[in-house]
Amino acid sequence: MKSREMLTLDDVKKIAAAAEAEAQRNHWAVSIAICDEGGHLLWLQRLDDAPPVSAEVAPGKARAAAIARKPSKALEEMINNGRFAALAMPLLPLEGGEMIVVNGNVIGAVGVSGVKAAEDAQIARAGIAALSA
Repeated sequence: MKSREMLTLDDVKKIAAAAEAEAQRNHWAVSIAICDEGGHLLWLQRLDDAPPVSAEVAPGKARAAAIARKPSKALEEMINNGRFAALAMPLLPLEGGEMIVVNGNVIGAVGVSGVKAAEDAQIARAGIAALSA
């Protein structure tokens, strides 16, 4: 048997609060999604004035990062670099999904949608950083 770390509800709340704080500090209206290592949604929040579609996109970005075991930006770059077959994968290949890695293991992911892709990723990373604080 293996022992492994798992996200708790307290962990998820800590990540969400830090991601929300980063978004609000920059006046960005986004949706924030957090999932477990299998891509199952644990948390979804849509900040005031975030585009409605962001509540659909953020969980897809989180799921993609969790089950692909890489930032969703890497999937987007594969397609942008000509690997169009990657479009057939059941993943959302858009930047803004970041893995939560503990002791070398992916235990979940954060997906953010609503602003520029790099800003979405910045918010996700800020949330993840709260686990180490």
